[in-house]
Amino acid sequence: MDQKHTTEAVEHRNGEYALIRDAEDPQLGLYDKPLPCFGCGIGWFSLLLGFVFPLMWYYATILYFGNYYHKDPRERAGLAASAIAALICTIAVIITIAVLVF
Repeated sequence: MDQKHTTEAVEHRNGEYALIRDAEDPQLGLYDKPLPCFGCGIGWFSLLLGFVFPLMWYYATILYFGNYYHKDPRERAGLAASAIAALICTIAVIITIAVLVF
């Protein structure tokens, strides 16, 4: 048994550090670090900031369709929400322009 991945404290020599992992879930500590942008993630931050600067919704949409969420799956929901907001904004602008022109 490799001592670097064991969870048994008895098997370690005195004074050495051991990497503690769960045998059933090797990705246990993968998402322990907080998300960027004040802990809410780029997608949700872009959604909130998009109400002031709507171009942020389009930036998040590009990240969503560019599969940015493969780096961290926790980002997927926020990026999708921003993409939906960008779609609604685009439709509203098109309808407004159509009403004003015709």
